[in-house]
Amino acid sequence: MKTRDKFLPFSKPSINEATISAVGDVLRSGWITTGPNCSKFETAICQYTDSKHAIALASATAGMHILLKALDIGPGDEVITPSLTWVSTINLITLSGATPVFADVDRDTLMITPESVKAVMSARTKLIIPVHYAGAAADLDGIKAVTDEYGIPVVEDAAHAIGTAYKGRHIGQSLAAIYSFHPIKNITTGEGGMFTTDDDELAAKIKQLKFHGLGVDAFDRNTQGRSPQAEVLTPGYKYNMSDIAAVIGVKQLAELDRFNARRTELAKLYLEKLAGIDELLPLALPKYEFKHAWHLFIVRIVSDKLDRDAFIEAMKKRNIGIGLHFRAVHLQKYYRENMPLTEGALPNTVWNSDRICSLPLFPAMTEQDIDDVITAIKDVMK
Repeated sequence: MKTRDKFLPFSKPSINEATISAVGDVLRSGWITTGPNCSKFETAICQYTDSKHAIALASATAGMHILLKALDIGPGDEVITPSLTWVSTINLITLSGATPVFADVDRDTLMITPESVKAVMSARTKLIIPVHYAGAAADLDGIKAVTDEYGIPVVEDAAHAIGTAYKGRHIGQSLAAIYSFHPIKNITTGEGGMFTTDDDELAAKIKQLKFHGLGVDAFDRNTQGRSPQAEVLTPGYKYNMSDIAAVIGVKQLAELDRFNARRTELAKLYLEKLAGIDELLPLALPKYEFKHAWHLFIVRIVSDKLDRDAFIEAMKKRNIGIGLHFRAVHLQKYYRENMPLTEGALPNTVWNSDRICSLPLFPAMTEQDIDDVITAIKDVMK
């Protein structure tokens, strides 16, 4: 086959000239840290996700950190989450002194299930963190039916899921949800995240913890600056979002539905064109009602002649970028050595961890790009 002349990355942010101009306006304004654009972005996220509170942050990881602090999770506590996720959540649970407990995922949706959560619950369980994987929605009703019986809160890892709906409503229907705006996500702020909740008390704690423990932001909506009376109410961190990042988020959010519609079109093309390539197994769609944001297009390599890592390298040689989301956390060096699981634990997680990879998917892709990916796959599988 003829290799593409230009490398096709697995992801690429969609930034237009209006957004670039808006960043320039912020830089010229003289107020570039947390300011009016953060407020505007938070309000827009509240409206989009139907949430009472939205708190802009430096990253989704920051949101998870201060969530654990706000809920007073620490030594002796257990937090249930999947191992097939990015390492940040598990790292933060571990750094808090609590113990991460892994629920196995469904083999074909890669999300934890009510049954797998119930199987690992204990008297020490203090929090459940399901991951809305690749843009699909986890089974919120099913998980909450298990956890409500014991009064255990659920916080949604929504890093993949801006624009994802569950049973007719945007996800974020639990105690809280945490979104990521990293450059590979459906919308970006460069780096950044958002914490949403309907809980007034939790929102107040998150606002304090994200900015030094003060009672107000660097930009107070009433004083148009910092109140001179602001005092430290609790020791806090420095996790606020800048206005430079926030104005990008405002512009990106206005484009989100268009971005996600294009991602859906591209995903449908992949599903059509991958039919008959038996060595690649796409994820299954959950059976319950939901709306997919198509953050990632995941396949599993099930060839008996070629493993996943060799496939990624072979596609790279053909100028096609392939992502890996994710190697299971419990199989990473630190966790293998310090928190080993019994052999045979998490069979669905391990099976997928060895096989998953992400095909290129971003709004600016063309049908020709999809065809190039499919042609390269067929050539590799020869």
